[in-house]
Amino acid sequence: MSLNVIDMFASCGGLSCGFIQAGFNVIAGIDNDPIALKTFAENHKKSKALQLDLYNKESIENIAKEVGDASIDVIIGGPPCQGFSLTGTRNFEDKRNRLYLSMLDAVKRFKPKAFLIENVAGMATLYGGFVKDEILKRFDKLGYNVNHKVVCAADYGVPQIRKRLIFVGIRKDLGKSYTFPEPLLTPANYVTCADALSDLPSLEHDIGTEETKYVKSPITPYQKELRHNSKALYNHVKTIHSQHVIDVISQVPDGGNYKDLPEGVGNSRRFHVAWTRYSSKKPSNTIDTGHRNHFHYKYNRIPTVRENARLQSFPDDFKFLGTRTQQYKQVGNAVPPLMAKALATELKKVLKNEES
Repeated sequence: MSLNVIDMFASCGGLSCGFIQAGFNVIAGIDNDPIALKTFAENHKKSKALQLDLYNKESIENIAKEVGDASIDVIIGGPPCQGFSLTGTRNFEDKRNRLYLSMLDAVKRFKPKAFLIENVAGMATLYGGFVKDEILKRFDKLGYNVNHKVVCAADYGVPQIRKRLIFVGIRKDLGKSYTFPEPLLTPANYVTCADALSDLPSLEHDIGTEETKYVKSPITPYQKELRHNSKALYNHVKTIHSQHVIDVISQVPDGGNYKDLPEGVGNSRRFHVAWTRYSSKKPSNTIDTGHRNHFHYKYNRIPTVRENARLQSFPDDFKFLGTRTQQYKQVGNAVPPLMAKALATELKKVLKNEES
């Protein structure tokens, strides 16, 4: 019997994707972004896509009405903690932390066997660890044994250096605790940008389309894995840059950045990630919601939405909807599915042992 999951702050569904790959049943994804939810619904057809404002306390009861009599085994999500970063007051009850508090409310309401929360790595040390400690204390009071760790997506086969703080709680009455999965890879054999992208069309002589055909066979095991269920190539459309941008980035070597430019070139962007060209021999930097400063390791353009999705470990049959800007935002906000799968697989072992 599959374990039922609710994904709070689901966005397009990267965390759900990983949990589904691990054999969980995601019965609902909740978010307030209608376009991201359309993407979620398109890719998770067996799950309900619920547009709810989690600032509103009544939303938890609305979720309960939607899921009906289904037992909720796990609640997952990545709630923001805007109040901490904006006010500096260390007030967990700040109304801007209502989104984080809604995760607590959901766990209190449904009493799942387990929960998983994902957030930026910096939360671990924010205000000397106050935020982290407050989260641990509050979930402990709700009756959960909680473990936490900063994990790196590249350790689990994602071609991206992306570090995130993960909390996993197991209900105390189950008598179990969660152990984080051991890394599957080491820096010596991380999946690289070239491993991830080298089979995709270059788009040097055309713009590309939202749906097209592959022109090469998969070259690496990673490419084979992500192309496994896909009959077409989606969201592979290049951004048209000005001649100035093309001229500048053409002078940045594989793996280089603005520091490699000749004196006087590229002065319009002089900050730490400016004019960054990914290295073909390493994982990418963290994929963000924008798309202006990180360039393809070989071609004089930023990565396409599909290329960023590859670097996030989304399978190729995962389609992103909305405008190009909305698609980039969805990809950047997502939890990498392969990292989520590794975390979920370990959680499944704990919960299946509880059932046996």
